[in-house]
Amino acid sequence: MFKEKNEAIRQDIFKAVKGLSDEKLNEKPAEGKWSPMQILDHLQLMENVIARNISKELDRGNSKKAMKKPIQLTVSRTIKVDAPSYTEPSEDFIRLVDMTEKLASSRANLNSLYDNAPEELLKNKSMPHPVFGNVPLVQWFPFIGLHEKRHLKQLENTLSELDGKR
Repeated sequence: MFKEKNEAIRQDIFKAVKGLSDEKLNEKPAEGKWSPMQILDHLQLMENVIARNISKELDRGNSKKAMKKPIQLTVSRTIKVDAPSYTEPSEDFIRLVDMTEKLASSRANLNSLYDNAPEELLKNKSMPHPVFGNVPLVQWFPFIGLHEKRHLKQLENTLSELDGKR
């Protein structure tokens, strides 16, 4: 179920940037704000980090079982959360074709991990989240889609700000 939702959100992100030049996608709306491409870069970095951490947690012998958390709150942009340093986007110029490949790769890694992990382990192991505390591994997969939905709003606002600069 989450795979379809995650994919629908990803397609909405691609629709938002479709037809835009690499130059526009790499432009920042203001100092201290991310460009549209940096938002996309953050998404693939986050997805890769989460997949890597889930994989490590699955291999770990002692992992806490955790109660389900209200991860749907992730979509709300009223709660400000600073991106962990390891998910900070690059300042480099990135072409959309290259970013599309990175996003496809991060999604394939995440989906493969889910498909190959024993469901019992996903339910009975957890890893920490900076806002929610320990989150069951099984919830991290839908969390990715919710996180992208949150950043889709940011992406739309950023593109609107860039249009207003013209």
